[in-house]
Amino acid sequence: MSLFFYLFFGLIGLFLLLFAWSMRKTHRRGRAPADSDALQESGRGHVAHLPQIRQALGEADLEYLSQKAPGVLARRARKERRRVALDYLLAVREDFEGLLRLAKIIAVLSPEVAVVQEFERVRLAAKFTWRYELIRMQLRAGLAPLPRLDALSDFVSSMSVRMETAMKELGERAALAAELASSFNGGGRDVT
Repeated sequence: MSLFFYLFFGLIGLFLLLFAWSMRKTHRRGRAPADSDALQESGRGHVAHLPQIRQALGEADLEYLSQKAPGVLARRARKERRRVALDYLLAVREDFEGLLRLAKIIAVLSPEVAVVQEFERVRLAAKFTWRYELIRMQLRAGLAPLPRLDALSDFVSSMSVRMETAMKELGERAALAAELASSFNGGGRDVT
């Protein structure tokens, strides 16, 4: 076999390992486990804080800080801002994982879910994981990947909108089924 063949499968194995590692459960001190309220708020919680993250990582803010604050304090503030951005990134990930759980529930309740939709969910998870890890590595390296962070946030928000639409359609189908069942039963009245 050729070297290219071994490198190709080695790279695929590395990506699978990275994917499995990034999907592990992360336990943070002081955070409560996700509950039904968190599922209802998924996709919205992180969006409210995006402007502050943009400002904290923005060039103008960092320039002003380096001009006005002593060097040690400016470095400490940059480090703290990166930590806050990493916490924000973790919140986006938690929102995404909640949306994936919700998508699984919708898939179970929806009769016409096919293998294609299941594959789409796996594809979205892989796409998210790749983007998440890239942004996380850039933040740890001291870079400020604002356009990528915006795009990831938009990705999770659009998925939230898709989940809400799917839930609405599922509710409408359930209401229609109940109405049809009621009409078959004589409108819910006893006929004697």
